[in-house]
Formats: sequence, C-alpha cells, structure tokens
Amino acid sequence: MSAPAPDTALDPAVATLLSRDPAGLVAAVVQQHDTGEVLMVAWMDDEALHRTLTTGRATYWSRSRGEYWVKGETSGHRQWVRDVRLDCDGDALLLLVDQEGPACHTGERSCFHRPLPATTGTPA
Repeated sequence: MSAPAPDTALDPAVATLLSRDPAGLVAAVVQQHDTGEVLMVAWMDDEALHRTLTTGRATYWSRSRGEYWVKGETSGHRQWVRDVRLDCDGDALLLLVDQEGPACHTGERSCFHRPLPATTGTPA
C-alpha cells in the first residue's frame, strides 16, 4: 500500500481571492522582511503559491523555462518566507522574506539596482 499523494491544491478560500492574468499567473513582489528593501518580482500560479504557503520557501513559476523554481535551490541564495500578503485587487502578492545572499541572478542584492534618470515630482 502506497502513501497518499501530497495535496498540491491551493486552498479554495485563497484561490477565489486571486485575480490571475490570462496565463493563470499573479505577480509576486518580494521584499526583505526587516528592512523593506524590494528584492525582485516574479510570477506565481496556484501551485507555486500553494508550495510557498505550505513549505515556507519561495516558489515561483518561470515563464521562460515553463517550470517551477524554488528560489536558491541551485544558487544557495534562499528566500525564507516570513509573510505573504495579497493586494486589494487580488492581482499581486507581496512576499516578505529573509533573503540569504543576493536575490538577483546577476549577483546584486536586489534586482532593482539600475537607476533611471527621472524628474523628481513635488507635491502641489
């Protein structure tokens, strides 16, 4: 007799809150939990979110490779999930993580390390 297969389905109460794009994905903004530093943006489908919520490890859907990836599985730069929040429209997630090492595949701490010239706005 074999063990039952692990449940990979997202809790229906959570699933109904999501507003997915046509590919079934939701943007995931990743932020360092204690400093507020924005580290990266990735994509999640229902299974990636389920894996993230149930393992405590950030898991994403790679649009380019067409597969799931656990952040840090090959690089060692893991993301330990501290909190997951859903925005008011249900179309974006905020992952608060404890990042080990750089978050960016270039070796930078954050994927947002390239400033662009912009005019600074001032309040009226």
